Amino acid sequence: MRWLIAVSIILVLLLSVIPLPFVWQQWRPEFMALLVIYWATYSPDYFGVFMAWVSGILLDVVELLPLGYHSLGLIIIAYLANLAYQRIRSYALWQQAVWVFILVGIYQLLCNWVSGLMNKPIETNEFLIAAVFTAFLWPLWVMTFRMIRIRFRIP
Repeated sequence: MRWLIAVSIILVLLLSVIPLPFVWQQWRPEFMALLVIYWATYSPDYFGVFMAWVSGILLDVVELLPLGYHSLGLIIIAYLANLAYQRIRSYALWQQAVWVFILVGIYQLLCNWVSGLMNKPIETNEFLIAAVFTAFLWPLWVMTFRMIRIRFRIP
């Protein structure tokens, strides 16, 4: 299980830094937030707040941002996902996608708040576009990881 989490974090870090045209930057899904929500919901014994913090620090290093920029948001969404994981897993995938939209929106609001604290320009409401695309990506994400876990017989 731990190797799958580590490999998925590395792949998400690569997805997060793939160059996109400037116009498309706002459309990029929040892959790390999606991964944190997935692991905190479907494997809360292996992935908690500490792993979310480590993932945030790694994302900061890869994106060349000050350490802790992404960590606060990832810690909070991991905590909320760990808190309600039994309820979230009982929902249909489209209802889970709404939950993911809310969590990613919270994550993006916290990242914008940290940007404001660092005297960087704060984005407008366009940052929620990425939250919508991330929520649309959720069912595909869950089904892909479910197939991987079945294939390698991971509980």
